[in-house]
Amino acid sequence: MALLWDGIRQAIALLARGDAEVFGIAVLSLEVSGAATVLALLVGIPLGLALALTRFPGRTLLISLVNTGMGLPPVVVGLFVSILLWRSGPLGFLEWIYTPTAMILAQLIIAAPIVIGLTLAAIQQIPDTFRLQMLGLGASRPQMLRVLIQEARLPMLAAAMAGFGGVISEVGASLMVGGNIRGRTRVLTTATVLETSKGDFDVAIALSLLLLLIMFLVNAALTWIQQRRAG
Repeated sequence: MALLWDGIRQAIALLARGDAEVFGIAVLSLEVSGAATVLALLVGIPLGLALALTRFPGRTLLISLVNTGMGLPPVVVGLFVSILLWRSGPLGFLEWIYTPTAMILAQLIIAAPIVIGLTLAAIQQIPDTFRLQMLGLGASRPQMLRVLIQEARLPMLAAAMAGFGGVISEVGASLMVGGNIRGRTRVLTTATVLETSKGDFDVAIALSLLLLLIMFLVNAALTWIQQRRAG
């Protein structure tokens, strides 16, 4: 316990000094995970709507795959993205391996099934009679979709929170496709693993506190929007 408290005190002092490297790592974490979350919302919400509102052969299998994807192990995602982006891989010509772009791609694959699955569940909770009434009253399909999104906006905000929380806290995929390169692809989770392995517990605790603070602030902002709209 003495080691823990000593590490916390040193971490607070480190944060209070405004260590440039630590805060640079935090900014990169926000940029990578924020971009991945936004892309996951842009991809996941339309796909979740499509799965909820259409019927086709193999739909149940596809939904099962989405639900499985909501629990994808990050190391598995990192492995396959690394194979794709490696110099001898199918997408090696893009030269994305060990770059923030590769990390965004991996985190997008992790977050997208979460957004799709929660959007699907949110739309399915709306009674079919509600959609039929809108169509019966002469609403066009785009108008109906807009109303459905408005009705499901609170669960969709929860999907955004879950997606962001899932990617900013993962370490396996970011480490495998980013390489944890100082000043280039080192984010809070991979830096915490590195500093812990080196025995620099004060820096590791400082990075962990920053990670928790970022997650709290982002989720607090989204929760405030969610509850304000609910009210």
